[in-house]
Amino acid sequence: MKLDVDVLRYLSREDFRVLTAVEMGMRNHEVVPSVLIDRIASLKHGGTYKVLKNLLKHKLLHHDASKYDGFRLTYLGYDFLAIKTMVNRGVFTAVGRQIGVGKESDIFEVSHEDGTIMAMKLHRLGRTSFRAVKSKRDYLRHRNNYNWLYLSRLAALKEYAFMKALEEHGFPVPNAVDCNRHCVVMSLVQGYPLVQVKELQNPEVIFETILGLIIRLAEHGLIHCDFNEFNIMIDDDEKVTMIDFPQMVSVSHRNAQMYFDRDVECIYKFFGKRFKLTFEEQDDNVDVSEVDTDESSRPSFSSINKTAGFLDKELAASGFTRKEQDEIERFIEGDIEEDAGDEGEGNEDNGHESELNQTTIKDLDSLQLKEEEPTSSHNKEDRIEVNQQTSEASQCTESESASDGEEEGEGENDTQLVKSLTKQRRRAIAAAHRGRKNYASRNSYKDKGGRSSHNSKIQKQLNSW
Repeated sequence: MKLDVDVLRYLSREDFRVLTAVEMGMRNHEVVPSVLIDRIASLKHGGTYKVLKNLLKHKLLHHDASKYDGFRLTYLGYDFLAIKTMVNRGVFTAVGRQIGVGKESDIFEVSHEDGTIMAMKLHRLGRTSFRAVKSKRDYLRHRNNYNWLYLSRLAALKEYAFMKALEEHGFPVPNAVDCNRHCVVMSLVQGYPLVQVKELQNPEVIFETILGLIIRLAEHGLIHCDFNEFNIMIDDDEKVTMIDFPQMVSVSHRNAQMYFDRDVECIYKFFGKRFKLTFEEQDDNVDVSEVDTDESSRPSFSSINKTAGFLDKELAASGFTRKEQDEIERFIEGDIEEDAGDEGEGNEDNGHESELNQTTIKDLDSLQLKEEEPTSSHNKEDRIEVNQQTSEASQCTESESASDGEEEGEGENDTQLVKSLTKQRRRAIAAAHRGRKNYASRNSYKDKGGRSSHNSKIQKQLNSW
């Protein structure tokens, strides 16, 4: 959607109040009811509905009446809320032309009051070209339900945090100015994307500089994950600047080595094609003790010294959550191998349970075939027999498991053993009840007359035979 800021100057205070009311309602509503918008906005004399009509005309809201009468924010309305907040803060006073577009964002020029030109990045997740955000990015973490506007806000916050931290540690990144909702304002890089550069005076030096940035990021605990010619800016003096940081992950991520090798491969491939650089492949038999950025050897993820910093911990980068940190510590201590052994024993116990359930079902089928009359007394006796058989089977499983535990002598806890036995007993009883089928007819107890009574009489005779 095209950003037309001319509409912004004609919006009143009530318009932004209603837009904010819709935004607040979208925290727990996909489509905010009109009654709730009116209640949150609290405009006098029913002015909310008139404002909603005006906002709908400018495409700042979307009307949905499929289930109930409600509205939701569009990206244009979300843009206006973010821009209005930035203007009120005094971050910029004017919005200029669009200077960049990507699969996840749009970039515009903005001007400060003193004439300084900056860049405004508006994250727009959910485009048709990039909808696999849940699998490609980790913005959601443990959340299941999500909204595209909310995901864009998370991406902007993450990029702003990474940009601030990398700038403090001396990395060549743009200067992060401010952030609000899905909008990030940064300094404008006076350069060109590397993909648009056809010639370089010193391509070897630029190549070594870029590889050095990848290694420095890994030494500080981060991996860019999208380090290619589209996210590298270079100016007239051949100074390199990195951009685009929402997808960065920690070196503790389970796929960290794959992401690191992919970034290195992108740089090697681009410089080999564009600037005709030749690289000698390293032999697999040679052990690399240090990371070399020469043309004769590629950087290795395993040989990087990751003690220069802990930015992944400070910024809570993807892959360094508390759960995965506990798993790494357990793996170092060797607890995962013990858990694997316990899982193997649990699988054997499940096998015994399935065999026990099958035997109880077969016994029940044989009991049902031997029934002579479907009376209540026989049913009670059969139930008592089934309960006795299941209790005997559970006692056998208890004795077998206890004897196996004593022979193995692995020191399993008594409480875990008791829990597993109780689960086996409950499953056996449940299987016995599920396997029980009543073959008696409903008409055998009721004489309704007619053909049904005749059938019941015939069935009684057959049962007596």
